[in-house]
Amino acid sequence: MNDLRAKALDHFNNHTIDHLNELKDLVRIPSISFPGFDPAPVRKSAEAVYNLLRNVGMQDVRIVSGNSGHPAVFGQWNDAPGKPTVLLYAHHDVQPIGNKDFWISPPFEPTERNGRLYGRGTSDDKAGVVMHAAAVGSYLETAGRLPVNVKLLIEGEEEVGSTNLNDILEQHRKLLSADVVVIADSENFDSGVPTLTASLRGIVTVNIEVRSLQSSVHSGTWGGPIPDPVLALSRMLASLVDDQGMPAIPGLMDKVRILTPSEKSELNNLPFDEATYRKQSKLIDQVNIIGNQGTVYEKMWYQPSIAVNAFEASSRHQAANIVNGSAWARVGIRIVPDMDPAETLDLLQRHLLTHASWGVEVKIEPETPSHWWRTETQGPAFTAALKALEKGYERKPAVVGAGGSIPFVRTITAALGNAPALLFGVGDPYTSAHSENESLLISDWEKGCRSLIHLFAELT
Repeated sequence: MNDLRAKALDHFNNHTIDHLNELKDLVRIPSISFPGFDPAPVRKSAEAVYNLLRNVGMQDVRIVSGNSGHPAVFGQWNDAPGKPTVLLYAHHDVQPIGNKDFWISPPFEPTERNGRLYGRGTSDDKAGVVMHAAAVGSYLETAGRLPVNVKLLIEGEEEVGSTNLNDILEQHRKLLSADVVVIADSENFDSGVPTLTASLRGIVTVNIEVRSLQSSVHSGTWGGPIPDPVLALSRMLASLVDDQGMPAIPGLMDKVRILTPSEKSELNNLPFDEATYRKQSKLIDQVNIIGNQGTVYEKMWYQPSIAVNAFEASSRHQAANIVNGSAWARVGIRIVPDMDPAETLDLLQRHLLTHASWGVEVKIEPETPSHWWRTETQGPAFTAALKALEKGYERKPAVVGAGGSIPFVRTITAALGNAPALLFGVGDPYTSAHSENESLLISDWEKGCRSLIHLFAELT
């Protein structure tokens, strides 16, 4: 088995440029899955992934989809009888580019600068797609076989909430059955630090509109007795947190799982440098780090947080001396174990309505919530992953939580009978996924590919 692994590693090391070029080819396809964008590039991206999997020797490669939506790609290799089956997940769709003027190089023209590859999807998540393909191909193109059975599911709708993933899992449940799931859609704790993600926050989001007038009116003629809906909504939003920025909604914190002394100790042992944290988070120098006692990691991974994602009344370009007729905002609460999404939504709505001033009309529209996820860090799959990452990066890995939400993790693991999920990706704190100038540290991506080659051997 070690000889098989060694040949696969040698093959990858001799073809890293080829695999990087495969990644660049995928990045050139503007596979934005959001409504309003041309769906043709997403189909073209799926076809490119299909060809990639065929070229590395995967069997039964096919394009699949749910009842609607963008296509996913499936492939498998099942010629290792008696060995575990590993389902590899990644996604080939990407976010919109944001403000094109902020990009240093064109978003869909992959560009290397200072050891990083820039372009939309370089890290999130086309790097994961090619990492899977490269690791599989490194075995099949040398020995003609893998140490374990491998299936791949490359989704095409992750960036829009995996809306049809349940349909795909339901329609192809037997086809996708596996003992372990490897999800390449997370980030390393820091550049060069191999990382397993063991928890994710969920999210509960509402759109809230406050109205006091049928239309906007002159602030000089009518201002005074007329309630300003912008101020009313601002008062409602301000009531969501206390002076330290902590959630102030009664009952919201009641079900938050308390960390054990061991868990707190592990967080305290993670390196922290305030200057580095400020640079990574883009926090302005004089602005305080807020929240209660505890490390920034506890606050980001294991405590709920509230954010106003958008606020709209008039606009900077159309500002006039008026009392706006209405104001609108989108508010999200990141939830953690053991918070219930439905209960959290109810608490949020009741709190907002309670704090509505002056009899203003309030309309609240919830979005579909995302549940939190957490996994145990013991067991043979997790042990194998830690060993593989250490060998791939040549340093001990970190085990962390993540503040963001990846809804499909819970969806996939539940569909597979709570199969263990291993989350490791190739991003880092400087990746800027979902933002302008998204990038990938090429050396970490290469180490991630080697780690996956090691993982196949470690899982036997």
